[in-house]
Amino acid sequence: MLTHSVKRGEFTLKSGAKSSWFLDTKQTACRPDGIVLVAEALLDILPSDATAIGGLTMGADPVAFGVAAVAVTKGRMLRSFSVRKEAKDHGVTGRLAGALLPDDRVVIVEDTTTRGTSLLEAVEVVRAFGASVVLASVIVDRGTTCAELCAAEGVEYRPLLTATDLGFDPGT
Repeated sequence: MLTHSVKRGEFTLKSGAKSSWFLDTKQTACRPDGIVLVAEALLDILPSDATAIGGLTMGADPVAFGVAAVAVTKGRMLRSFSVRKEAKDHGVTGRLAGALLPDDRVVIVEDTTTRGTSLLEAVEVVRAFGASVVLASVIVDRGTTCAELCAAEGVEYRPLLTATDLGFDPGT
């Protein structure tokens, strides 16, 4: 994670906050060795009754697709999907793309979160579709609010790593 994903400099985060460090976790999640490690770590914490994995595109895509691919090599079937940022009005319409089914037991994932808003947006879309969310997780939680927001929505939240784990102050 530290080798490929941590950038130092002056950055403006999605939240508008300024930071002297930035996490581009796709630099880890989009490398074959990185996604295998992420997938194995996530598979260790996924509820055994989970049937699908996905989240808001683009942050969730490499994580969800990689986990589903590695899971099948271990005899576990997880369908994967993406939540579009906007509804598509042609072809297969709506915000969902992929193999999500109503009544699925879903794990919502993201590469990195600071506040948790993308995770919760995906939770809302998945619930509206008729599936239930059994866990939300990210590769790295760089902030301090996601756990509280998930708890308020009744969603179990388990990040793989936090800013503190990587040696950073989550408030900076």
